[in-house]
Amino acid sequence: MRCPSSIVAVGFALAVCARAAAADFSFEGYADFRLVAPAAETSWLDGGLGKLRFGAGGHDPDLQFTEAVAQGVIALNDDWHVVAVGRFDPREQGYVDALEAYVAYRPNFENWSGSLKAGAFFPPFSLENTDLGWTSPYTLTPSAIDSWIGDELRTVGAEARVERHTAIGAFALTASAFCCNDPAGILIAERGWTLDDRPTGLFEEAREPDATLRYLGEPQPASVPLFQEIDNRIGWYAGASWSQAGIGKAELYRYDNEANAAAFSEDYHAWHTRFWSAGWESHVGPFSILAQGLSGDTTIVLLPGSTDETRFRSAYLLLSYDIGDWRLAARADTFQTRAAQSFLSETGDALTAALSWRPRDWLRVTAEIIDITSTRDERLLEQLDPKQPETQFQLSARFFI
Repeated sequence: MRCPSSIVAVGFALAVCARAAAADFSFEGYADFRLVAPAAETSWLDGGLGKLRFGAGGHDPDLQFTEAVAQGVIALNDDWHVVAVGRFDPREQGYVDALEAYVAYRPNFENWSGSLKAGAFFPPFSLENTDLGWTSPYTLTPSAIDSWIGDELRTVGAEARVERHTAIGAFALTASAFCCNDPAGILIAERGWTLDDRPTGLFEEAREPDATLRYLGEPQPASVPLFQEIDNRIGWYAGASWSQAGIGKAELYRYDNEANAAAFSEDYHAWHTRFWSAGWESHVGPFSILAQGLSGDTTIVLLPGSTDETRFRSAYLLLSYDIGDWRLAARADTFQTRAAQSFLSETGDALTAALSWRPRDWLRVTAEIIDITSTRDERLLEQLDPKQPETQFQLSARFFI
């Protein structure tokens, strides 16, 4: 059952129908051009086992148009908004896809605030990716945690949030019920962690590693639709946060897609995926500190009595310093998976440094370098050393409208 298509269609229909009567319509977007010196190993986006967005391109820099992202918001009044986010990607089949489409209700009361969202949207687990189209204001490439969230997770359902403002800070509770994310977990199990800034589109199918498919004797290349309902069960997540101006914000979430690990539809299986996520952020003067840890597991039952479990965890620490129009950011990542089939287990760490310049509201220039080292025995299937270092450099010019 491919439910995202109907939900997203409803979201866009609401946007179109409401446009004529809307009191306010706003539009924003960007086009991104990059000079890229890719890593040597083939990227996972092309069926390889590389951990970065760009790979196997040699060491000659490549100038390319990367993507364009646009968001339209219709404010029906102060409380009701209709939001749609789309992406144009020249590498994507069909070129255009939707990232989000939802209706939001945001009432405010004395000492209280809240929100209700319904449609298809990113879950609220990221401290980094707070900008348009699941992008970060600190680096081009998000952490391993937020890369995976963008790749495999999407809330197709409803989310409610309430916040109480007190003298000792703001306390918030969030809860969601969703469908259509039953295959989530297949990438973290078969591909492992990556660092990439290209979230999966709602109608897109994610590429599976060619090495794994060859090992299983299956045709390649192959891909899987991640936003699919297989077992007709409702998933959920819930969390709480505390924040105080001048100190910071702490948050804790629990996620469980409640998938039946033995269920399948056609050639696609459900993966029971669940995790805990804890984060902290603080902004003091020109300094910002972000830290997050995520730990969970995903399970699949391919044959009766045969259960494959993959345990995964990752953490990062990001430091940022602003000087006028300039921002310098550095992040350290560590990640690990432990699988029933040992060749799918991995360990790794990464260092990312980015320097951004925003001389005008319509222009941001960012230089970023990532150095990542990971050990994964699956590379032996490709006659590669299990331990691979990868380095990727990008120079981005992002034009905003």
